[in-house]
Amino acid sequence: MHTKATISHLNHYESNGHTIDMLRLDLVHPIVSGNKWYKLSGYLQDALSKNASHIASFGGPYSNHIVALAFAGKAIGLQTIGYIRSNKDEPLTPSLEEALSYGMQLEFLGRTSFQELKASILQEEKTSNTYFIDEGGYGKLGAIGFASIAEEVNISSYDYILAAVGTGTMLAGLISLCQPHQKIIGIPVLKNEGTIRSEINSILPKEPISYELLHQFHQGGYAKTTNEQIQCMNQFWKHTNIATDIVYTGKLVTAFETLLKDEYFEKGKKILLIHSGGLQGNRSIAPGILHF
Repeated sequence: MHTKATISHLNHYESNGHTIDMLRLDLVHPIVSGNKWYKLSGYLQDALSKNASHIASFGGPYSNHIVALAFAGKAIGLQTIGYIRSNKDEPLTPSLEEALSYGMQLEFLGRTSFQELKASILQEEKTSNTYFIDEGGYGKLGAIGFASIAEEVNISSYDYILAAVGTGTMLAGLISLCQPHQKIIGIPVLKNEGTIRSEINSILPKEPISYELLHQFHQGGYAKTTNEQIQCMNQFWKHTNIATDIVYTGKLVTAFETLLKDEYFEKGKKILLIHSGGLQGNRSIAPGILHF
């Protein structure tokens, strides 16, 4: 069972009359963490309704999505397969070892032709009894699943809502919940992500409202980080006792602090940061760098 999402007040960062909160999706489940709980729900129900024997998806060697799917599949009695963006002869990461411990079968597609191989495998969906989920839970069912967060928290009172963007699935679900007066700001974590807006729009459950994507906070690209980001994450932990990750939420809080310093937000507004959960990426850096 998961714990309903809660909101934490970030009193340390309040200035210019702002009220600043964080939606704590990292606390909803210890393994199926954060937005994964909501994004996977629709897919899992669909797989069961179609009497699938296996459920498969794609991800990197430190994927929150892969670990969450492995655990969730075991919980509902479905065999899971993870197609991994790494090579078979590489050492298993702690994340992949965890996925294996939940019974997931791992298949290694390498790094150079991962997207081409993924596209080929997804064609099998029409002929096999395996239910496929795209990388990161991308798709309309994922967006609709995330939108179910409205059953647990009310976000209608916020003027600005900020979230990290990977596949854009969570942001699509979020956009579907918001009203035209609310300003939704996505922080893409990939460099040169020129197609992300069209990918978000293509899975929106309803006609899109206006939203903004700020592309300058990727810190060098997916899963890359900088000393500035590490310092920001450590300071955020010091002030809030909230752990973030180098891939998604660390970039979110770095962007937020920059925007706050630059007086990007109108005075006296209510601001919500979404902690999308999942700290697997932190396993890729040396112990002691992060203070949590």
